[in-house]
Amino acid sequence: MFYLTVYWRRARRVRLALAAGLALACLTAAVSPLLAGCASVRSHTLRLHILANSDSAADQALKLDVRDAILARAGSMLTGAATKQEALEKAAEALPEIQAAARDEIARQGYDYPVTVRLENRFFATRAYDGFTLPAGMYDAVRVEIGQSAGRNWFCVLFPPLCVPAALAGEEQGEGQKETAGYTPDEQTAVESPYRISFALVEAVERLEAWLIA
Repeated sequence: MFYLTVYWRRARRVRLALAAGLALACLTAAVSPLLAGCASVRSHTLRLHILANSDSAADQALKLDVRDAILARAGSMLTGAATKQEALEKAAEALPEIQAAARDEIARQGYDYPVTVRLENRFFATRAYDGFTLPAGMYDAVRVEIGQSAGRNWFCVLFPPLCVPAALAGEEQGEGQKETAGYTPDEQTAVESPYRISFALVEAVERLEAWLIA
């Protein structure tokens, strides 16, 4: 009986995987032109991701102050980076400076929250800004966790360098970033696409792929 149960569980997993694979193929065919541009965007983008300690008004305000401190002190860390790989190398070198900037600002405001800063590759959902959309998928990111990192986050694009204009404008959640000139023409076509349904299909494809790999 035990072996029969294991067999049926494995068979069910196979059936689900086959069904998901078929669905993935159908979705991919439906949005294949956009998928190519989105894949290029993901491979050429480095994001900055800052997580607040909590959703309290004070912690959310602190998050934005930490953001400003990081960009003011380490905002030039990617200066001269002509490629994504160069940006990653410069960001890795700047991690201690980013952490120091965050810690100093937190201490200056009288908090004792710990700060964790690291480079990671993680899944991001589709994110619409004012003027362009970053498609869902796996992105490289500089992740800054404040305290329990249980609050709403703020993120933007470090490379191509879109963060500083948005931060100086005081925009929440990275909104207000309109300059996409750092992307290639094909990438600009993808991120500036007005078709939200297509982006929903792209996200469905990415989530299915992540499930099949897991």
